[in-house]
Amino acid sequence: MGIKPHCGRGQETLIMPPSPWREGVMGWPCMGSAPPEQHPFNPLPAFLGGPGEGSPCTSVLGWAGEGPGASGKNRHVCHAAARLEMGSLWEEFNRLGTEMIVTKAGRRMFPTFQVKLSGLDPLADYVLLMDFIPLDDKRYRYAFHSSSWLAAGRAEPAAPGRVHFHPDSPAKGAQWMRQIVSFDKLKLTNNLLDDNGHIILNSMHRYQPRFHVVFVDPRRDSERFAHQNFKSFSFPETQFMAVTAYQNHRITQLKIASNPFAKGFRDGDPEPW
Repeated sequence: MGIKPHCGRGQETLIMPPSPWREGVMGWPCMGSAPPEQHPFNPLPAFLGGPGEGSPCTSVLGWAGEGPGASGKNRHVCHAAARLEMGSLWEEFNRLGTEMIVTKAGRRMFPTFQVKLSGLDPLADYVLLMDFIPLDDKRYRYAFHSSSWLAAGRAEPAAPGRVHFHPDSPAKGAQWMRQIVSFDKLKLTNNLLDDNGHIILNSMHRYQPRFHVVFVDPRRDSERFAHQNFKSFSFPETQFMAVTAYQNHRITQLKIASNPFAKGFRDGDPEPW
């Protein structure tokens, strides 16, 4: 069911984020429940759009993340590149049809979304964040007799749009590039009334995680240049189906075999972690 893996090379996307990002509705998320204008750092202007800035640069061939959409970007982000960590494991899940558990209390992702960054300005400040977008307008059911996912009607109304800030944001480019960036605190929930800042998803729907690098522009009129101050990446091999319980037993087996926190289940507990 997945798109053919791209071997860990991020596809840059310049699709503007959903309107809840720009309007600050339904819980600007995870670093507290404050709306964006009340956050200690406010990357909201990065998604407002505005006129062009002088001397933009274009993307160059190199690591992950190159693409034609980088033209017109601020020099602090236009050469940013992201390499997906554990790419081979993501691809293995993707070949089976990755499933991610969503619960009322919130469940962490496995594999964990991790990237290695390059091309940032070491002395500039950046905010890193993620969001999740539906892959289509359908809901699905799992056909056990054929071990496959089948469309089962139109998608349910979209869950409230949220983003997840990396808890170390904002930080200098040098810090972000020094080590692997891990979103291991991010949790997925199906609770529409969640007040913990978790990412809200509909079960039995397909999603694509997106990763965003936002330059913290110190200029007082930074909103004028906001559309140039961010760069976004998506990795097709990280697509997944949101579920409340694993449907494909091969996914269950692979999660138990590859998750270091699932040792107890490998030792004989038949229930999925």
